[in-house]
Amino acid sequence: MSRLPPLLAAALLVTVAACDGGSALDPALGFGPNPTLPAPQRSLIPVVNVAEAVGWPEGRTPTPAPGFRVQAFASGLDHPRWLYRLPNGDILVAETNAPPKPEDKKGGLRGFFQGLFMKKAGAKAPSANRITLLRDADGDGVAETKTAFLQNLTSPFGMVLVGDTLYVANADAVVAFPYRTGQTQITAAARKVADLPAGRNHHWTKSLVASADGSRLYVGVGSNSNIGENGLDEEVDRAAVLEIDPATGARRVFASGLRNPVGMAWQPDSGQLWVSVNERDELGHDLVPDYMTSVRPGGFYGWPWSYYGAIVDTRVEPANPAMVARAIKPDYALGAHTASLGLTFGEGTLFPARYRGGAFVGQHGSWNRKPRNGYRVIFVPFVNGVPAGMPEDILSGFLNAEDQAMGRPVGVQFDGRGALLVADDVGNVIWRVSPVAAPAAPAA
Repeated sequence: MSRLPPLLAAALLVTVAACDGGSALDPALGFGPNPTLPAPQRSLIPVVNVAEAVGWPEGRTPTPAPGFRVQAFASGLDHPRWLYRLPNGDILVAETNAPPKPEDKKGGLRGFFQGLFMKKAGAKAPSANRITLLRDADGDGVAETKTAFLQNLTSPFGMVLVGDTLYVANADAVVAFPYRTGQTQITAAARKVADLPAGRNHHWTKSLVASADGSRLYVGVGSNSNIGENGLDEEVDRAAVLEIDPATGARRVFASGLRNPVGMAWQPDSGQLWVSVNERDELGHDLVPDYMTSVRPGGFYGWPWSYYGAIVDTRVEPANPAMVARAIKPDYALGAHTASLGLTFGEGTLFPARYRGGAFVGQHGSWNRKPRNGYRVIFVPFVNGVPAGMPEDILSGFLNAEDQAMGRPVGVQFDGRGALLVADDVGNVIWRVSPVAAPAAPAA
């Protein structure tokens, strides 16, 4: 077995045992419309606290909230990240991972360590570049049909059907395919609709939703850096929600200053677009909280010059007071470093009525906080289209007694019978959460 050179081994030891940046607050203080925002804590070496990905032991599952049960809707997948429900009840799952990045070829100490940490967290495997179709025709909560629906994509993520056209957001472009109800495989060639910012792809996932009339597509595009350290020339049309005309491919920035907007969904009561956003790192255990917010057309949400409204990030140079003055405070904090990715709103009649219209959020979990934060699916109640309460666990227990990750939740989506599906990209499972004693659900 080969050994690391002494200097490299020493650097690794120092990095893994990085100074903790001070005491962490109660994680609950980082949630809600007015989270606690302590003074920034900066250290020479950033905090690293990666939960090793180990998968689920035989017979083990996550823990559902009281009154609910969980079962494996589908297993044996390859890094499932994102979910979409077709009108006939079929579920599409993007089996995907990051595309090759230019810096992967550069080497260097920082790239070496980043690769080690990503591998430990289960995020370094090559992308399957596939969308798989899952079908539960008999309604027992387990998909008996699993087919390769679309293959040879480029790190696919977001999916949306408009009429008879299925749009897919690859890492570098939105592409379109013809779709017929009930088909289990598409072999037609992709038609490019619009290019998307790619290149370095510091954040590579591209989420996708359509307007109610299908005339516009909305794509979430993350930043190419933590705080613009690679230069703002690399951030053109990034850290933003882009609006695309599918008929012409024309695109414009719909909202900006959103460091990494991932989950997007329309809130059913207000009709507003909401997005979950991953905020910046290296300011301590409790900064900056991830958040979800309604998206205003033309709105600016602070990145990189400020966070949570007009709180200036003094690391960013040159400063930009004019942009800080425009920054909109997000609607609801989701905890520091929780990696809140999945977002959907309660629908249907299978869940109790109080869940309808509220937000379900998949929190992938922290890698740079002590103690760890996230690793669960939460519910945030809404009243009249706005958040109205603190989060509740819907699915937890993704970490074992050794603080290893048996699973990590990502995308969340309701199935055709009203149960909540959760993509687990470490366990390679789609979990299905449903009430223990529920009324008979209508057929999909």
